[in-house]
Amino acid sequence: MQQELTQILDSSGAEVLRLTKRYAAVDAMQFSQNPGMDAEIDPFYTLRDQLFVEPQPLVLPTRFELDSPIRMSRAEIAVARSHINIWKKVAAGSCEHVLILEDDAWFHPGFAKDLDRAWTEIVAENNTTARFDILYVSYLEVKHGAPKSYLSKNVFRPVRGLWHLSGYILSREGAKKLLHLLPCRGPIDLWINHHFEALDVRATKTSLISQRRDVRSGNSYSILPALTKIGAITSEGASLFNIRPIERPVFAFGPEGSGHSSLAMALSMLGYRCCSDLNNLPSVEMDRLVAGKDDRVFDAYINIGSLSARISELRSRYPKAKFIITTTKDNARDYGLLGDEDGLKSADIAVLHLGEVNKWQIVCEHLKCAPPALSFPMLPDLGQRAIIDDIIEVEQLMKYQIPKRDKSPWVVELRSWWKGINVAPAKNGHGENGTFVRISDHLEHLDTRRWILRSDTFTDNLALFRPSNIDFRSGIGAVFSIKKESLGVRNYSAASLCSLDQYLFGKFEATIQASNAPGVVTGIFLHRNSPRQEIDIEIAGNRPNRLLVNVFYNPGDEGANFDYGYRGAPTYIELGFDASKTCHRFAIEWSPHEICWLVDDKLIHRRAVWDPTPIPNLPMTFHVNSWLTRSTQLAGRINNGRLPATTIVGGIALEANRVMHADQQRSQNKSGNFNSSQPAR
Repeated sequence: MQQELTQILDSSGAEVLRLTKRYAAVDAMQFSQNPGMDAEIDPFYTLRDQLFVEPQPLVLPTRFELDSPIRMSRAEIAVARSHINIWKKVAAGSCEHVLILEDDAWFHPGFAKDLDRAWTEIVAENNTTARFDILYVSYLEVKHGAPKSYLSKNVFRPVRGLWHLSGYILSREGAKKLLHLLPCRGPIDLWINHHFEALDVRATKTSLISQRRDVRSGNSYSILPALTKIGAITSEGASLFNIRPIERPVFAFGPEGSGHSSLAMALSMLGYRCCSDLNNLPSVEMDRLVAGKDDRVFDAYINIGSLSARISELRSRYPKAKFIITTTKDNARDYGLLGDEDGLKSADIAVLHLGEVNKWQIVCEHLKCAPPALSFPMLPDLGQRAIIDDIIEVEQLMKYQIPKRDKSPWVVELRSWWKGINVAPAKNGHGENGTFVRISDHLEHLDTRRWILRSDTFTDNLALFRPSNIDFRSGIGAVFSIKKESLGVRNYSAASLCSLDQYLFGKFEATIQASNAPGVVTGIFLHRNSPRQEIDIEIAGNRPNRLLVNVFYNPGDEGANFDYGYRGAPTYIELGFDASKTCHRFAIEWSPHEICWLVDDKLIHRRAVWDPTPIPNLPMTFHVNSWLTRSTQLAGRINNGRLPATTIVGGIALEANRVMHADQQRSQNKSGNFNSSQPAR
């Protein structure tokens, strides 16, 4: 930025840099939790607010979609707070006009001449002085053009439709007006569009300043999931987590109840492949670890009981290893840790106290990495769980194929010797969080206490879900249809039903006769966003004699915007029959220590912990759908002559832990604690 400002001269020939003051922006990483509403910022806005600024003429959103609350990301809140802080200084200062720039701006060639022309025209309009509240010199017009009226050859007045509040000239009176209009509701560049009518806003004919493309942006855009659901976004690049830590391996020890599980989740969010809370390691991993081999599965080992007696051996084998001691007391030595007898003398150690306010700072300074702009996870400690050596072999009975997986810290690469970690089931089961419920619904009518018919879409879906595409029939169940029809953003309609409630562990079963139309996918799955976790069954219309089972895992606590992955960790399972000929029962059994897939009560596939992903650990919504895929590789090429295509859902049966009832969810939505569990696949 300094180099940019030395290239621009004022009327006296002096560098503009000499007239510039730099102010530190608010850092989103300083927020220990999601900021709430105050007099300056309301962190919730709606899709209706977004569409006012940038209408989507082909989209037909429902009222529910328009008014559902969207929480600003922490980065968006930090940007808004930074601008507001500058407005206060301008309002209280002596300068009539101030050019405000974000630090990733670069000036177009001819900036000074173009701005001079625009300024001259503004002065001429008012005879002697330049009178306006805000003059945009950097902006991006919405896709279909911003409504505007030209005031002169080089200046226009926008009605709405300008993004990127990254370079603008603000008058002192304009700053006062903006402060009076607070609170800011939504991202700052969206909110200000809603107040153009109350402000005297001008813009140069073209944007004179752009944002640098060679500087990585830390922005996180909260609107993207909502735009994806209504079909406004039809393609997006692969979302992969590409950060890999450099300080490895990491070992953590400490007394029970000192935050091991939270630390393990935090390290996963930093890109470590983390093994935690076990009494021992699988022998294949332990042998490689003590031998110092590079082909280990993990690079972080947290609260592994058998390693506490081998610290000296680990230090000798890994002289650059990082150690973290968790403690519930102010001094780790109070527990007898850090003593010579533990082998930790002169080791590279950080002590993490359970009550430490800034845990990210302690951990990330020790590991030399940047913290995510998210709260440090706070999870109940799992304790050291027992592992069992017996491996349940299912695939030897069923033909299977493993296609390409995501490259991710949370997906283990295919290795012939690795079969995951078989954790012994907890004695107290997994029903302590939530209410255990049994549901059996033959779907002869819609029970609105349990189910919702979706009316949205996702990126890879060529169709738009429509409630009218599900027909409830006595003695048959629900008939899901896919039709060829023009719906603006999509040329097909499809069908999807999902639970109103969220569940954490249990058995989820649907009786289905799948479609055999090419391009059609029948899905039975559990899903959540922020972080994205998913357990899938899919039947492709061109191959109804096999299942695609899959797991997507992202780390983080509730609300963490970790939504990475596009392949997941898929496996094809040969069924031995055609699932489109008659109804069969397909089930997912999900527990903290394993996931099992069953067909007509027969176990066809099983995954243990880290086989090849961790087990999803957060509440999810249950879905059954029929949709059209963009991928010909997944389900073949669409044949319009085979449409409409139908899938019969003869019933749904659940035995699961309900952790959020629909009434609670609606109450949270109204209070702003909103988390969408609808897929954005």
